[in-house]
Amino acid sequence: MQQTRGAMARAGAHPDAASPIPAGATLVQLRVAVQDCRGCELYRNATQAVLGEGPSTARVVMIGEEPGDKEDLAGRPFVGPAGHLLDRALDEAGFDRNDVYLTNAVKHFKFEERGKRRIHKKPSSVEIVACRPWLDAELACIHPEVIVCLGATAAQAVIGRQHRVLKDRGRFFDFPGGGLVTATVHPSAILRAPDSEQRHRDYAAFVRDLKKAHEALDRRSR
Repeated sequence: MQQTRGAMARAGAHPDAASPIPAGATLVQLRVAVQDCRGCELYRNATQAVLGEGPSTARVVMIGEEPGDKEDLAGRPFVGPAGHLLDRALDEAGFDRNDVYLTNAVKHFKFEERGKRRIHKKPSSVEIVACRPWLDAELACIHPEVIVCLGATAAQAVIGRQHRVLKDRGRFFDFPGGGLVTATVHPSAILRAPDSEQRHRDYAAFVRDLKKAHEALDRRSR
C-alpha cells in the first residue's frame, strides 16, 4: 500500500514525505516519528502532528479528514464537537470507542485565521498524498477487518477518487489484506446542517451507516 517516491513526486508531494517512518514501526514509534514529517507545508503552522488513537488490536479503523482546532491543540483525534457527536453515534451503533482506532487522512491541521479563530480548510490532493505513507503505516500495524471512511476526503484517499459518499454510502468494498472498507459522512457535516430537523435526519442516517459497519464486523466473526 505504500506510495512510491515516483508516484508521490508526480502528485506534487515532497519525495521524502515518508522518510521519517521507521521500518516496521509500532504505533507508539509512529506517534513520535510523525512529529518530524516535512512531507508538505502544513507542519509550519500546525501545533503538532496528530496521529491516530486506539488499540493496535482494533478490528475497526475510522478515518476522518484532518485534525481540527481542538485536536491540533490536544494532540488527539476527534476530541472536538464532531468527536463528541461521533462518540454518541458509535455508542448507538454498538461500538465502544475504546475498541476503535480513530485517525485522519491528513495529520496536520490546515486552517486560515479569522481574527482570533482558526477556521478549517480542506486539504489539497498534494497534502493528502504526502500523508498517505503515515496512514498506510498505521493500517499496517493494525490490519483492521473493517475500515470506515468519514467524509469525502478520506473516502477518495482510501477507496478512490471516483467514490461519492452520498451515492455509495452503505456499500462495502474489498481492501488489500482481506478487509472491507465503506464510507459515510463526516460527523462535522451533520453539525453544519441548516436546521435541527435536517440535523436529526442526517444523524439518524449516520448511525444507520455505522450499524451496517458493525453488522459487517459481526458477520466476519461467524
